[in-house]
Amino acid sequence: MDKRTRRHNRIRAKVQGTTERPRLAVYKSNRYMEAQIIDDTKGHTLASAKMDDAAKAGAEVAKKAKAAGVTRVVFDRGGFRYTGRVAALAEAARAAGLEF
Repeated sequence: MDKRTRRHNRIRAKVQGTTERPRLAVYKSNRYMEAQIIDDTKGHTLASAKMDDAAKAGAEVAKKAKAAGVTRVVFDRGGFRYTGRVAALAEAARAAGLEF
């Protein structure tokens, strides 16, 4: 098991998305940034975005979340460090109206 997976498992043991406050899950590959708004109690994805640019992905997922009636989320960085593209996605989501 690699280090990121271990960090992710540690984070997921503490971070749980609810109906009132779903989870904003982030995944980054070498090319794309993916973000999903997930209600863990029902197991449903409420909004998602996948783009080359982290800031655009954050703004897009926030726009879709607001359309679905979600304004407050918990942030799940997926075991990635909160810097660079992960931080850019989070800041763009906050600027677009999500609270976390």
